[in-house]
Amino acid sequence: MKHVTIKDVAKKLNVSISSVSRALNNKPDIKKETRELILKTAEDMGYTPNPIAKHLSERKSYIIGAVVPELMSEYFSQVVIALQDFLSSNGYQLIVMHSDENPELELKNVKTLIRNMVDGLIIAPVVGNMNKSFYLEKQKQDFPIVFMSRVSSSYPASKVIFNNTKWSFFATEHLIRQNYKKIYHLSGYKGMSVTKERVYGFEKALKKHKIPKERYKIIETGLNAEEGMEAIEDLIFNHDLPDAFFCVNDMVALGAIKKLKENGYKVPEDVAFIGFTETLMAELVTPQLSSVKQPTYKMAETAGKLLLEIINDNTTEVKTVVLNGELNIRNSSINPKSNIL
Repeated sequence: MKHVTIKDVAKKLNVSISSVSRALNNKPDIKKETRELILKTAEDMGYTPNPIAKHLSERKSYIIGAVVPELMSEYFSQVVIALQDFLSSNGYQLIVMHSDENPELELKNVKTLIRNMVDGLIIAPVVGNMNKSFYLEKQKQDFPIVFMSRVSSSYPASKVIFNNTKWSFFATEHLIRQNYKKIYHLSGYKGMSVTKERVYGFEKALKKHKIPKERYKIIETGLNAEEGMEAIEDLIFNHDLPDAFFCVNDMVALGAIKKLKENGYKVPEDVAFIGFTETLMAELVTPQLSSVKQPTYKMAETAGKLLLEIINDNTTEVKTVVLNGELNIRNSSINPKSNIL
């Protein structure tokens, strides 16, 4: 089937191509009757605008690229869904690629998106932000990039981050106020900014409450359930279980709880837990998992807004938006031997 062009519409009505173009683009310099006739004729003939031609004339693709570390966790899958909802409502399409925590793959994906003429990028970088120099160079070339979640507050680019230190402090303080005497933190990978921030919040709470060093530990664990299970296995083997754990995320907490239960321990009677980045599983496990909830939709929406500001307003102003969360206390962290809630 032949694609109907504005040239076909013009020929049908015996008018100029420029007249058809003005009518279709709702320009003021054309009579109302002529515009209505052109629009009706174009519709009857099955005319549809050529999006490629439109994008070339505007020098925009109306496509945004996003690169995230993975799509298996609820956190990033929810962020991507929210990002697509926001961008779609603003006339943009979203292409999502994941790096699998591999800096080479992340860079390859970013370059692919740029070659395919995306209007801008939203990036949650791999551990350590290994491609920082490339991104800084692209920013110097005025290519629109907004970072999300996994960058430090000092990173010189527009970004949306979570107040990890503040909410790690609150999570740890909750365990202290439940009268747990020995508290361990199962942390993320060392190179991650969120790991450093959550460790800092953990230590800040301990310092405030004057908890001696022999009563707490920071154990580099990782981000997934298997790594949480491995950490607990080592602690059981070494007869070194604490009264309570603050975990870098819910998946680590859930893996740790599973391994403890397999070895006959009860939660929270023997060991208490509080997670982070609340998952849907938090309320489905027994006991329900206490956790810090992050505003995934707001994270995505804010990142999208910042990027569209850069694209549409040509702004070079670097903006940092720090989001807050919510501490949801459930049975996994409530001390059955304490009257404090």
